[in-house]
Amino acid sequence: MWWFQQGLSFLPSAVVIWTAAAFIFSYIMAITLHHVDPALPYISDTGTVAPEKCLFGAMLNIATVLCIATIYVRYKQVHALNPEESRIIKLNKAGLVLGLLSCFGLSVVANFQKTAFFVVHVCGAVLTFGMGSLYMFVQTILSYQMQPKIHGKQVFWIRLLVVIWCGVSAFSMLTCSSLLHSGNFGTDIIQKLHWNPEDRGYVLHMIITAAEWSMSFSFFGFFLTYIRDFQKISLRVEANLHGLTLYDTAPCPVNNERTRLLSRDL
Repeated sequence: MWWFQQGLSFLPSAVVIWTAAAFIFSYIMAITLHHVDPALPYISDTGTVAPEKCLFGAMLNIATVLCIATIYVRYKQVHALNPEESRIIKLNKAGLVLGLLSCFGLSVVANFQKTAFFVVHVCGAVLTFGMGSLYMFVQTILSYQMQPKIHGKQVFWIRLLVVIWCGVSAFSMLTCSSLLHSGNFGTDIIQKLHWNPEDRGYVLHMIITAAEWSMSFSFFGFFLTYIRDFQKISLRVEANLHGLTLYDTAPCPVNNERTRLLSRDL
């Protein structure tokens, strides 16, 4: 049995591979069509102009569904492993909410381009990166609470390092972004897709884009830490029939069917 066939370990793998593919394919298309500069464009800029924005939006919408599934499975796993730990249960619920908000923000980013709906796009980015960072932080705390009883200490330390990586990237991006958009570098930078080294604010722009890509890769790294955990879990769905037909008759007892949520044959 291959590693991705064990439990639901394919879910976090699919999130990373599919989302990275969305970034890479839209980047290649945008570069080929000369819509953005090759040197570290904003991730959103690679999905701003047609036709790459169509691919960018469609693939990120699928990535959103995969993220929701992964976050939900993680929630169910932590809950099953700690059914009576009130502190862990509360943190686990908070993590679920933060993760779902981050997924909603990702869908907003995918469907509302920066040049057309700047405010909505920025709100989506704040939800994606902000709530996503908090989600990673909460999950790291959960890892600390569950070690060494549930898993080894190395899992906690790896996730802590990834969270620090994400925090440094977020701080750099926020600091330089506030300076770039302070009004001292012009008002057209919001719609700007092409930057030259002699442009005012070019250095800040490059730091921001590098931090944005770095933060995205920290998210990938964090989801990859779920692979081993997800090898130890599978979900089942139960169908409860209220009768032997679909007519409006009195309910009668029937046998319930319990099947795997995702078939191994799939």
